[in-house]
Amino acid sequence: MSAEAVGMHMPAVVTLDDVASMNAADPNGHRYETSPEGVLSVMPPSDSEHAIIASRLFAWLIMAGWPAEQVLQAVGVRVPGPNGDGGRIPDLTVWRKPPGRGIWSPVTDLVLAVEIVSPGSEAMDSVTKVREYASAGIPRYWVVERDGPQTVTLHELTGDGRYAEHARMPLAWLLQTIPADHLDR
Repeated sequence: MSAEAVGMHMPAVVTLDDVASMNAADPNGHRYETSPEGVLSVMPPSDSEHAIIASRLFAWLIMAGWPAEQVLQAVGVRVPGPNGDGGRIPDLTVWRKPPGRGIWSPVTDLVLAVEIVSPGSEAMDSVTKVREYASAGIPRYWVVERDGPQTVTLHELTGDGRYAEHARMPLAWLLQTIPADHLDR
């Protein structure tokens, strides 16, 4: 389908309900997200390396005692902004208590959002989401690169509402620590 054809069928303003419908209807597994400013993003389906990284982090957290209903993969998060809410779908999230039912969960009890960088999402994960998640007040944000050591950058929210890089290490090193060294319950 051409860009012109897509443009003819897109609403003038894309709501979170529209994005949820697009995610549900996509037969190819793409993820649709929107920024608080209303910018629509299309993420490609995950590959096996992406799934392995997410599974390793999930297992590490569960084995350390986080309840499974508080460690979620690919759950929608409502990202508030000055002119409206956006919707992002982090690869992994950790919650103080299980989020309520719904497609776009508020960030109130969100402890950690993790993004695993996919080809083409480098700027989104390393710049845009750093700004958005900090503005939303998410206490911690980790970015896992798909380089040789699978470098994990741990961002921690500071008193001025921005993230500071707390640590940077290979995924294998992180998995040798305990989550309590990096996360507050």
